[in-house]
Amino acid sequence: MSDMELPERESMEFDVVIVGAGPAGLSAAIRLKQVNPDLTVVVLEKGAEVGAHILSGAVVDPIGIDKLLPGWREEEGHPFKTEVNADHFMLLGPAGSIRLPNIMMPPLMNNHGNYIVSLGNVCRWLATKAEELGVEIYPGFAASEILYNDEGVVIGVATGDMGIGRDGEPGGNYARGMALLGKYTLIGEGVRGSLAKQLIAKFKLDEGKEPQKFGIGIKELWQVKPEHHRPGLVQHSFGWPLDGRTGGGSFLYHLEDNQVAVGFVMHLNYKNPWLFPFEEFQRFKTHPSIRNVFEGGKRLAYGARAITEGGYQSVPKLSFPGGALIGCSAGFVNVPRIKGSHNAVLSGMLAADKLAAAIEAGRANDEPIEIENEWRSTPIGKDLKRVRNVKPLWSKFGTFIGIGLGGLDMWTNQLFGFSFFGTLKHGKTDAQSLEPASKHKKIDYPKPDGVLTFDRLSSVYLSNTNHEEDQPIHLQVKNADLQVKSELGVYGGPSNRYCPAGVYEWVQKDGNEVFVINAQNCVHCKTCDIKDPNQNINWVPPQGGEGPVYPNM
Repeated sequence: MSDMELPERESMEFDVVIVGAGPAGLSAAIRLKQVNPDLTVVVLEKGAEVGAHILSGAVVDPIGIDKLLPGWREEEGHPFKTEVNADHFMLLGPAGSIRLPNIMMPPLMNNHGNYIVSLGNVCRWLATKAEELGVEIYPGFAASEILYNDEGVVIGVATGDMGIGRDGEPGGNYARGMALLGKYTLIGEGVRGSLAKQLIAKFKLDEGKEPQKFGIGIKELWQVKPEHHRPGLVQHSFGWPLDGRTGGGSFLYHLEDNQVAVGFVMHLNYKNPWLFPFEEFQRFKTHPSIRNVFEGGKRLAYGARAITEGGYQSVPKLSFPGGALIGCSAGFVNVPRIKGSHNAVLSGMLAADKLAAAIEAGRANDEPIEIENEWRSTPIGKDLKRVRNVKPLWSKFGTFIGIGLGGLDMWTNQLFGFSFFGTLKHGKTDAQSLEPASKHKKIDYPKPDGVLTFDRLSSVYLSNTNHEEDQPIHLQVKNADLQVKSELGVYGGPSNRYCPAGVYEWVQKDGNEVFVINAQNCVHCKTCDIKDPNQNINWVPPQGGEGPVYPNM
């Protein structure tokens, strides 16, 4: 059925439309209502519930929450239950480890005063705060289309149609999506959001910027034995199992209730197409300095998501005609601190303040350029600027020399406000970094034991991921022939390895290699959209309410 034959969308009008109920979107909604309770504000969330698609470590710097909700510490029921009381940095080798003295670390790396949390639960808590103020939140509705007026200005978004069959035709339970129109629209979809990607391309928001860089973060939540639990301990590590040319790191965060979050981040600018991030994570857990924590424990949850790593020089222009990018849609993660939620909250508040003032002045559907003009002079800009060279130094010089130079650069930035290196460039995109399979040896990974290490399918089961099978595949391959000739023929089919959910397979059928997409497994990490060497896979939202439902992640 063509667009001409579809029924007309119903529409709702608001002062501000916000896409994404993450820390940035919810903070923007709260701040808008704090500034002007009469504003009408709506938040769309593609997850089945607020927090369902939220995954992070997470050790949260409370600077943003302190500014947004100054009295939160005196309230009951907030999710900030475990304050950091021990901060360890480890260098891992194949058989041992070295703990680095904290005195070597730049002060900005200190985690004391921060909180170990479930970021999903933080978002659930923020959502209750927003609703108490009168914000309308609609979980289970994916914003699938940007709406423009005749002048090309963003005037809102449309939710996806429901009940479309695999053949692209409306089924018996078909329901047309809704148009949500606003004076301004904020895009807070998170990393590599489908709408943000379109807006960046349409309005050339990345012109003159360095390419965005990414990592893949994989996380498990464990219940451990009481004797292995140290509530408040934050442990970061780097080195083994990755070689010195491949960037990445790992963490153990000891929460309340004998729970430990364990995670592994691998930079997506790796060159070797035979690398398997999920399997590297499983190997990491077997290290002698790590495995004892999980002895006798039980794995509770699993998930994965991409992380923005480009930093200061990769942040696109935030404002566009009709709205702005906020949070991880803009890329505000501080890479060495492995933190972005504090900047997400602050970016939502900045955007809210500027939009509330614009609406008060009688403006609507213009470009809120003041958001772009001012973010660099805020705590967000200062936080990112002083660590801007850590990622490019790591990428250029490798783990050991690169981390040393990055540490020196953070010291000079923090103490003296300057860098010996100026502002370094990233160069290639992560997709362009991958090299042909013929340049590298295949890697033989050990089989999972089902106790400490696991396979992907049993892991995806713990993410509570679900997709209706009778719908168009939301992982769109642009050119099937290119996938065979290049992704498989040149690069050895890396999609089968970089995906942490087992979505992609190459199988033999009638003597030919066939690319199989198990879309129902997708945990919405977006790695395929980032790392495919030909940029031949386009991730778009499936029906609203589908994907993972992360508990306490």
